[in-house]
Amino acid sequence: MDIQQILSALPHRYPFLLVDRILETEGETRVVGLKNVTINEPFFQGHFPGHPIMPGVLIVEALAQTGGVLLLSRMADAASKVVYFMALDGVRFRKPVLPGDQLRMVVDVVQNRGATVKLRGEAFVDGTLVCEADMMARVVDR
Repeated sequence: MDIQQILSALPHRYPFLLVDRILETEGETRVVGLKNVTINEPFFQGHFPGHPIMPGVLIVEALAQTGGVLLLSRMADAASKVVYFMALDGVRFRKPVLPGDQLRMVVDVVQNRGATVKLRGEAFVDGTLVCEADMMARVVDR
């Protein structure tokens, strides 16, 4: 998926859209997304001046948005739906994400109970795990 397809799937917009491309999907169970982290990101102005690091909560948000693309792309009426995240567990930050890094996000469906879905997300930079999280989300009407 390119950025236009992502924009049609997600309600997020600049500066809060944190997925640049979907590299691959495996049916309705796995998605791989990409976020190019540039020094121009607005959060680097304050996090931290002279030592820019991508906030961990935004890495988790990028994982959540990648999972959201997977959940919404499988729905016929996706334009009338939105994904709300209900829970995060086991969140771990393994290494800082810096300007110039390319964040590769892998999100797998662990359990699907109708509108409620459990997901497992992992984010990598150059093949190194930088963040992981277990997420629970619900697809609801807008």
